[in-house]
Amino acid sequence: MSVIMLVLTLIIVGVALWLVNTYIPMDGKIKSILNIVVVIIVILWLLSAFGVIGPMPNMHMRR
Repeated sequence: MSVIMLVLTLIIVGVALWLVNTYIPMDGKIKSILNIVVVIIVILWLLSAFGVIGPMPNMHMRR
């Protein structure tokens, strides 16, 4: 996976999370949980993409 694809994916995820946080009314606790879950998933995905952790069996990435 190229660096450009990584950056584009991070930008898309960030904009989607911002849109959800801005335009979908929900309780602050739910927003916090959603943000934490998304950040953890992105961190695990990045660690897997850079080879720090092994490939995750349910996450498929094209190379």
